[in-house]
Amino acid sequence: MKPMDRAQLVIASNRGPVSFGRDDDGRLVPRRGAGGLVSSLGPLVAGSGATWIAAPMSDADREAAASGRIDVEGFRFHCVDVDPAVYRMAYDVVSNSTLWFLHHHLFDLPRRPRIDRTWRQAWEGYRAYNQAFSRTLADDSPDGAVVLVQDYHLSLVPAQLAELRPDVRVVHFLHTPFCDPTWLRVLPAGAVDELIGGLAGATAVGFHSRRWEDAFLGCCREVLGRQPSTFVSPLAPDPDDLASVAASDACAEEAARLDEAVGDRAVIVRVDRIEPSKNVLRGFQAFDELLRARADLRGRVCFVACVYPSREGLADYVAYHLEVETLARHLNDRWAEPGWTPVILHTTDNFPRSVAALRRYDVLLVNPVRDGLNLVAKEGPVLNTRHGVVALSREAGAWDELRRAAIGLNPFDVTDTAEALAAALDMDAGERSRRSRLLAELASARSPTHWLSDQLVAAGVAA
Repeated sequence: MKPMDRAQLVIASNRGPVSFGRDDDGRLVPRRGAGGLVSSLGPLVAGSGATWIAAPMSDADREAAASGRIDVEGFRFHCVDVDPAVYRMAYDVVSNSTLWFLHHHLFDLPRRPRIDRTWRQAWEGYRAYNQAFSRTLADDSPDGAVVLVQDYHLSLVPAQLAELRPDVRVVHFLHTPFCDPTWLRVLPAGAVDELIGGLAGATAVGFHSRRWEDAFLGCCREVLGRQPSTFVSPLAPDPDDLASVAASDACAEEAARLDEAVGDRAVIVRVDRIEPSKNVLRGFQAFDELLRARADLRGRVCFVACVYPSREGLADYVAYHLEVETLARHLNDRWAEPGWTPVILHTTDNFPRSVAALRRYDVLLVNPVRDGLNLVAKEGPVLNTRHGVVALSREAGAWDELRRAAIGLNPFDVTDTAEALAAALDMDAGERSRRSRLLAELASARSPTHWLSDQLVAAGVAA
């Protein structure tokens, strides 16, 4: 297999490695982008000659897009010129309110989704958004390029790009789960054909878990009558990046604040976005049930929730955020005693604080109703300094790798989750030590480099 020139590598994602703002003189200024994809993939391709193509997030991004390809922060970066109204339809209505809910099996089917004329217009916007990416990729990709398309926002790109540039090899990687065939039937038949046909146009389609690959292939058999090429490659945390944050002054300050708040008590930690698939509410309900059942734990354990807003432009997310804050207050009203706050809730995005919490936990609760991977379940064991135990949903993709050492739980079962928390807190020191060491080994068995290499191999080139 021939090694590839990284100048032939092109990455496409909704959110890019840089965003733009303005300095005091009104000039455009690039800033390093946020998000797990950028932090994992960015260091591997920065300075390599690879091109990264993404959507504009702001007016400043759109102005930068007008100048075409630029070299910034070690990337050859091109921001796709997408009309803001088209972007809102593609991102808010289709990607986040439809496909995200579909793949995570979140729809309250008697009420949602509502497929009407407005939704069909939004699907046209989603198609146009994908077409804008495909045209830009066709124009910017060198001869024989390998294009790595990331995530469900760009599900139509592989087939579109194959028509425009048959010389290009496209790998599409989905960071979400994939819906079962029964759920796929929620969508109109034409949208189903486009969605599955779009992804099947890739040279290969990748997933974090064999379960999501199987679900996708089941959909392909039902819709296309054939199975496209697929592969499984779970992403891993970047230990060097985590170690850098853990050693920072900002993390030390957050750790001191955390120690002051919890004292010598046992600590349950969660680090998540505030959104329905992460199952924050049932986590709090399980803690409430634990305190009801175990009077001996009252005053002796704190639940530290570092959860931060997500997609606040969508009504479902705003409502969920309010429910999370209300339930946390309710638990504190019920259980708090002088000198003990049972639930310590942080609802702003503060990565050094999250890292400090992951270093400090005795139990890490990761209980999504369905999750493509959940990188926090792997970051925690790499960072933790207290022989912490992970209580992990079997519906997370990370369960495939961590099941030998984590305590499994049914995310829909509040009692099961409470019992998993109790088992973790009651575990003897020897078993905690054994599990924590094995968790760290399993979580660090792969690196982001392995994940990138798997995508390149799936495209038919050597890393």
